[in-house]
Amino acid sequence: MRYYSFFLLLSTFVFTHCTSFTNTEATTNEIKAILTEMWDAIEQEDMDRYARYIHPDFTQFGEYDSVLRQGKAAELKGISDWVLSADSIQTQMIDPKVTVNGATAWITYYWSDKGVEQGKPFATHGKSTRIFTKENGKWLCIHGHYTLLP
Repeated sequence: MRYYSFFLLLSTFVFTHCTSFTNTEATTNEIKAILTEMWDAIEQEDMDRYARYIHPDFTQFGEYDSVLRQGKAAELKGISDWVLSADSIQTQMIDPKVTVNGATAWITYYWSDKGVEQGKPFATHGKSTRIFTKENGKWLCIHGHYTLLP
């Protein structure tokens, strides 16, 4: 009986801790859809819609940032400034991988974007990680890290 109790306790522990990473297809699709919606808001120059997905404590290491950008206001100013100088922005997500652990999810992916900035065409590609936290039933982006690729 003692061995049975130990086995039951061990099985419960392993099951509980090994299944904390719950990559359900629905949550995976939800995270991808939110990121796509964020990009669409940028493409449509709708900063209010974009802001709905940004956590107040947002931080970022951008492609050109020399220091950590901190706070939702800083993110919105940076994106707004870029959108004012750019047109026809289009972003594509490539090979996304989503991991979910409770109320935290992260997505890694490659991106490709293009548009016109200050009257000149641009096209870049890179790799990124975004971290989301679920608060009050809603996923919010709390961190982004973006790296340009050659």
